[in-house]
Amino acid sequence: MKTYRAKHRFCRMTARKGRYIINMVRGMAVNDAMHVLQNNPRRAAYFIRKVLKSAIANASQDPEVNVNSLRVTEALVDNGPLLQGRLRWRPGPQGRAMPFRKRTCHLTVVVGESSTGEEGN
Repeated sequence: MKTYRAKHRFCRMTARKGRYIINMVRGMAVNDAMHVLQNNPRRAAYFIRKVLKSAIANASQDPEVNVNSLRVTEALVDNGPLLQGRLRWRPGPQGRAMPFRKRTCHLTVVVGESSTGEEGN
């Protein structure tokens, strides 16, 4: 079974927020996954939908692939580095400085044709 992959690296979002959405679409048919992502109000759904569209476009370059029979076979959200590789600082109580992290993540979506030949499910 051929698989087609798309990535978005250094996404300005925490991995924890992305995993909440990616767990909903893992294993779904791509048409259903696009519908779920389009109707989800969370910001992570926007980024994951763009990566899924890119993976579908990569698969559509192969003339032997039926795009409607594709499934999300693998979907990952990995931790990325801190933005600009360092902590940021914001004012704290009693004149102190409090550190905070601007996190990034790497989104990976892999689609492949379903092995059972089901279309849409």
